[in-house]
Amino acid sequence: MRASKFLLPLLLALAASAASAQSAAPAKAAQCFTCHGADGIAKMPDAPNLAGQNESYLVKALEDFRSGRRENEVMTLMAKPLSDEDIRQLAAYYNGIAIEVKKK
Repeated sequence: MRASKFLLPLLLALAASAASAQSAAPAKAAQCFTCHGADGIAKMPDAPNLAGQNESYLVKALEDFRSGRRENEVMTLMAKPLSDEDIRQLAAYYNGIAIEVKKK
């Protein structure tokens, strides 16, 4: 019984943290979450992690997908309708996610 006294507040805090991360995201980021996650950690095996990624790299990659200079069926489709401002906001969002490097 005592463990549940502490478990509920912990679960609520974790849920609030996840909701906070998603609410801080730009509007267009929701379409990225399925593959790249709201936390920037890939949810699909072929998708890269984006958390902490270099902002200028993300801008260039999205611009290249949008223009067709870089090809990927899914990313080309996702990037096509993005404005320059959308791309800037998405790159800043994923760049701003703190990452922790694990040492072996």
